[in-house]
Amino acid sequence: MGSYTADLEWDRKGEDFVGNRYSRRHLIRFDGGVEMPGSSSPHVVPVPRSDPSAVDPEEAFVASIASCHMLWFLSIAAARRYCVDRYVDHAVGTMGKNPAGKEYVAQVTLHPAAAFSGERIPTTAEIVALHHRAHEECFIANSVLTEIRCEPVPEDASTSGAAEGSAAT
Repeated sequence: MGSYTADLEWDRKGEDFVGNRYSRRHLIRFDGGVEMPGSSSPHVVPVPRSDPSAVDPEEAFVASIASCHMLWFLSIAAARRYCVDRYVDHAVGTMGKNPAGKEYVAQVTLHPAAAFSGERIPTTAEIVALHHRAHEECFIANSVLTEIRCEPVPEDASTSGAAEGSAAT
């Protein structure tokens, strides 16, 4: 089994920590060398204590689900000999309250749209089935309690934002 790491670095920089007047901006480093600015969400901690240009944990959570789903989708499509030319997704996380009254990411809805070429072009039903299988295999989806929905966008509707053939997975 794999082991995955992320290193975080935050420094007070002389700000008033005890008075709760300090920046939440920090640096996140991944094992491959990529560095990414992180911060609390401005929905949680107002600007200037949060940095809206940095990635907040909620956004990273939504992105990890969407990325894992996409990678499984591409893998399964390739195994079934479908040629995917392009894949885009507008993933949305929605906050809610759990039974204990604590806020959490209650739902993540994926809106993936894939463009195919070649001799084998999947039908809408086959695309929905590919997404369902990708959801079943996704390590991140299998790791969380958040409801994750997948609402594939047909290729011809991906530019207009319309969704058809929705499938909850």
